Amino acid sequence: MSAREIHPQAILGAGAKLGEGVKIGAYAVVGEEVELGDGSVLHTHAVVQGPSKFGKNNVFHAFSVVGGDPQDYTFRGERAELVAGDGNIFREYVTISRGTQKGGGKTSLGNDNFFLAYSHVGHDCVIGSHTLFVNGATLAGHVTVEDFVTVGAFCPVHQFCRLGRYAYIGASTVITQDVPPFSKIVTERETKNYGLNAIGLERKEFSAERLQALKQAYRLLLRSKLNTSQALAEMKKTLGDSADVQELIRFIEGAERGIVK
Repeated sequence: MSAREIHPQAILGAGAKLGEGVKIGAYAVVGEEVELGDGSVLHTHAVVQGPSKFGKNNVFHAFSVVGGDPQDYTFRGERAELVAGDGNIFREYVTISRGTQKGGGKTSLGNDNFFLAYSHVGHDCVIGSHTLFVNGATLAGHVTVEDFVTVGAFCPVHQFCRLGRYAYIGASTVITQDVPPFSKIVTERETKNYGLNAIGLERKEFSAERLQALKQAYRLLLRSKLNTSQALAEMKKTLGDSADVQELIRFIEGAERGIVK
């Protein structure tokens, strides 16, 4: 194992313990009672607080705060810890809280978990291994996440919920009950197109003639009884002189995933 690489502008607590090959960048902070296993990397401005213990090859990206105080009104500075295994990746602005005494005093993470930017793990959570937390995924306190779970972007999970092995939670889904293992969970979506962004286009100095052509095009697309192909054909027939409508037509014809209607 190679020697440690500590930037002279990093800040290390006197009680921090560093394994072999640890790399710590400029302005990174390693607090008191932090143990970093061999090969771990703190990028510039990453913060790790303790008491906390990490296994080998964990990677902390800029502005992540891992092992911070629990976000709990009753916390009064009592001893509580974070324990993590090997190979976890904490991307930018990830926050992982230590435990609370009333919750058992410990937040725990397994191995090879990937926490994307702005994801959060609250106090006293128990995370297994090989999980994926997509950007903005948020766990309240006391949540259990078993192995191989994916928590989609901007998903909040209520305290004390359990997420079973291999579950997949789609983006923007609110979880207030336990999620069974092997399941796929997603909030029903009713995204609708409400027509032309008339006010915004007026502010961009679209003329009355341009707006009128686009309004007619959107009536054909959304308000008529025509399907999309029929609406496009009618636009070409009746509004083909409008460059804006031609742009709209080209965009719809190029859509590989369909359009919001």
